[in-house]
Amino acid sequence: MTRSATPGRTAGPERAPLLRLTGLSAVADDGMDRFARLAARVLGVPLAFVSLLEEDRQILPGAFGPPGPWTRTRTAPLSDAPWSTAVLSGRPFVLTEAAGNGPRRPGDAAGGPGGAACVALPVTDGAHHVLGALCALDDRPRTWDAEGLAALEDVAAACSAELGSRILARRTQDLHRRARSAQETAELTGARAVAARGRAEAARRSAEVAQDEAEEGRDSARELEQQARQGLQHAELLLAASEDLAQSVGVEDVRRRLRSLFAEPVGYVGLLLAENGGLRRVQDPDVEYRAEGDQPFVPLDTAFPSTRAFREGRTVLVPDRDALAAEYSEEALAGLDALGMSATLCVPLTGSRGPLGVLALCWPQRHEVAVIERATFTAVAGYVAQAVERALFVDERISVAHQLQAAMLTDLPAVDGLEIAAVYVPAAVDDMVGGDWYDAYRLPAAQPHGDPDPVVVTVGDITGHDMHAATVMGQIRSMLRQATFDHASQGPAAALAALDRTSTSMLLEPGGTLVHARFDPAQAGSWTLTWSNAGHPMPLLLDGRGRVTRLVEHDAMLHPVLGTPPRSERRLTLGPGSILFLYTDGVVERRGEDIDAATQRLADLLAEHRALPLPALLDRVVRHAAAPGEDDITLLAVRIRPGDELPGATGAGVLA
Repeated sequence: MTRSATPGRTAGPERAPLLRLTGLSAVADDGMDRFARLAARVLGVPLAFVSLLEEDRQILPGAFGPPGPWTRTRTAPLSDAPWSTAVLSGRPFVLTEAAGNGPRRPGDAAGGPGGAACVALPVTDGAHHVLGALCALDDRPRTWDAEGLAALEDVAAACSAELGSRILARRTQDLHRRARSAQETAELTGARAVAARGRAEAARRSAEVAQDEAEEGRDSARELEQQARQGLQHAELLLAASEDLAQSVGVEDVRRRLRSLFAEPVGYVGLLLAENGGLRRVQDPDVEYRAEGDQPFVPLDTAFPSTRAFREGRTVLVPDRDALAAEYSEEALAGLDALGMSATLCVPLTGSRGPLGVLALCWPQRHEVAVIERATFTAVAGYVAQAVERALFVDERISVAHQLQAAMLTDLPAVDGLEIAAVYVPAAVDDMVGGDWYDAYRLPAAQPHGDPDPVVVTVGDITGHDMHAATVMGQIRSMLRQATFDHASQGPAAALAALDRTSTSMLLEPGGTLVHARFDPAQAGSWTLTWSNAGHPMPLLLDGRGRVTRLVEHDAMLHPVLGTPPRSERRLTLGPGSILFLYTDGVVERRGEDIDAATQRLADLLAEHRALPLPALLDRVVRHAAAPGEDDITLLAVRIRPGDELPGATGAGVLA
């Protein structure tokens, strides 16, 4: 065992009445089943149960494992409890391989569970009277690791708290009955005093004694009820932590779940993670705490309860403000004062690769942590450490994916006569990386009189919001660029047809959509726009007066199943002030909204703000017409510069 267990006392003759007070029998009990299930999960074994020992048998009100005779009857002979003598002495029982003729499978014993390896920890009535054991069995020999045994010890402590709570609750009921009986006796004595004056004084004394006993009984009942509530609260906290924290995603989500998890027992819960020779406070994403902002980072060499817990690898309790002022720094005292707290308990968090940080629990008044409470918080800290370790991995993965997406964005070219701007906004889910992209580049071509080179722009969307979609997107973008350069003397349709042939032969999946457009310089400051649409949302074209035209013509989308469908292209001449606006479906497609209405709203917004510089115009679209968070968003706009504007560098692409 990783911690020394406090020896219990064999209940002996007291065990039978204590078992009756628990209300448990050879019938399945939801609460005990949950402890058996939690024990099996902690140690990774197929079989676990809560066994309570009667004189001639063991009853199993809590069990988890394969079906068998013991799950139907919820009983087993004492002969199937080789651990009973050790456990009744209050000591843990650990067996790496069962005696007998080789390993036994869980559930194959005649009437009782068996196994090749067994560990059993005493469970008590909360006052160190041993009532039975929390047992975990494996169907093969194994060595029990110290961390798993420590976690099982915490589960056994919580199970003992539950048994003690039930016994206290039953005794409370008995005390209430006694109090009512005493009150009735007092009233009867008073009535008799009226009828028999000679016995009046004695009756009054008897009534007073009865009333005193009744008051004492009520006080005891209230105290027992409070203890029962606390025991149940700690048991529920332990079970909730094991289930709720397992569903967390990211460090911020762990912090948010901790606040909800500890809303009842404590006044404040903090999470500090090891980073660069200190502890970084994870700030609550929903609630602002001044102390978290004032002291975001605590160096390990400072006198804080949290840093001591981390350095020494042990739980540190500061019961009140005076103790904090006496042993720790002024900064630590100021931090606790900013939270409005007086007591704190700091529990180190240890992951599979070493120390992770500290879980800090605070109370507004002086607080002494009882043994069961400390065991509960220590067990919860184990679940927090597991959740933090998973969250750090997920956060790191998201960061890498975000950097990958940013690396795929294009630096927009500076072209005399054109203003170009683009923006990419990732969805706020999954890996924050997907298949949306934009591209813009010059296409070298022999031009007379030093005219600008043609410019090619593309906006596309590969199906999916994951690393695979981003990988396919990168391949498609590169192949389309190559196809465009290989067919520089032809239009966008020829490049798309070449892309179809290549992607079909390579069986690239999933499919997607895109608009591929080319700008060629024309006469008098005009440009010729040629484009081909592979199933993509319709481009919008604004003329110099702000009128919006929807370029609705399109061909089939990209997909290996479709093979090489015909690719067509259209051509327009754009005068100064004209704007071509390309976008992905995240701008206009949202659940419960008509796409035509969303497209019209986008067109109206562009017409209203067409005079803005293109980066500001795209920002306005993101904030007012798009829906970040539901889908990736990609925008690209090209404006034909009026003749009186100075040519020069254009806006660069932006990852928002």
